[in-house]
Amino acid sequence: MFITCSTCFAKNRVPEDKIEADGICGKCKNKLLLGAPIELTDANVFKFIQNNDLPVVIDFWADWCGPCKSFAPHFQQAAMAFKHTYRFGKLNTQNAQSSAGMFNIRSIPTLIVFKQGKEVDRVSGALPPQDLTRWLQSHIG
Repeated sequence: MFITCSTCFAKNRVPEDKIEADGICGKCKNKLLLGAPIELTDANVFKFIQNNDLPVVIDFWADWCGPCKSFAPHFQQAAMAFKHTYRFGKLNTQNAQSSAGMFNIRSIPTLIVFKQGKEVDRVSGALPPQDLTRWLQSHIG
């Protein structure tokens, strides 16, 4: 399977049975799976979505958004709990307005799950931890 490096965004091939070994990037030698959301921008968001065989979850948020800030620790915890199942990213809609527009983000926070580069589900609003876990589990497999 292919995993995009969280640091240099290089595409890395990882044997599926070795995904839990937390491999390193062949290009920059950093860990591939950090257990933390990756900060995304207009420049790298599409590369991240399209070059990961694990499903990708992106939190679309903004600095000025109170619910976004209160939700952030829950998203961080989910990134650690599901680090071998999903890739997690955060996209600040204030700084990446082009991407926010392309994904038709109308309210924040908005979470979108992508599989094989295609959107499969989205939810708007700050989810409580148990609802976030349930929502993520519904997309496994």
